[in-house]
Amino acid sequence: METLKLIGESMPLLLRGAVMTIELALLSLLIATALGLLFGMLRVSPNKYLQSIAKAYVSIIRGTPLYVQIIFFYFGLFPILFGRATSPIQAGIFVLSLHAGAYLVEIFRTGIESIDRGQMEAGRALGFNLGQTMRHIILPQAVRRMIPAFVNQFIISIKDTSLLATIGIMELTYSAQNIYAVNFRAFEFLAAVGVLYWILINVLTQISNWIERRLVEI
Repeated sequence: METLKLIGESMPLLLRGAVMTIELALLSLLIATALGLLFGMLRVSPNKYLQSIAKAYVSIIRGTPLYVQIIFFYFGLFPILFGRATSPIQAGIFVLSLHAGAYLVEIFRTGIESIDRGQMEAGRALGFNLGQTMRHIILPQAVRRMIPAFVNQFIISIKDTSLLATIGIMELTYSAQNIYAVNFRAFEFLAAVGVLYWILINVLTQISNWIERRLVEI
């Protein structure tokens, strides 16, 4: 009973951490979508040099751990570039966006390549250039197919935010750490955090499944 009382008293702080977790994941996914679209377009470009740039970005980011990227940018690169450390939230959003963007590149690439080549020819027949064909014909169809993958990436980003505790961002995991550092109830509060993550991720998984069913029905 004492444990439940402690968790209940600490729940407002944990919920604020959960809200911060969702906000970080959402904002980073929005930026990552822009990165994914940009480099995804380079990835399917007929220009081999542009393809190489996109491939290098994907290879470097996907080939190194997110934890290492957070430490590298926050403690290593940013102080050199700016002469001081950036705010943890700015650095966290930047790194999460960069990381998720590398995965969205491949989602955009496969989505675009899944559209029949005849659609591109149809755009050309209508007098569209490559950019117009992509914008008006290819991407609207591709994005519809990619929506479940976007939701899945959002779920992954929510999990990834827990690593931002490393640089002191008051997300869900770090909020729990601050609590059990005082009352020494690490097991109980980490279990509570696990339950909150489980609830968040299961809700999003149900949303993803619902979207997928709706897309199949259309």
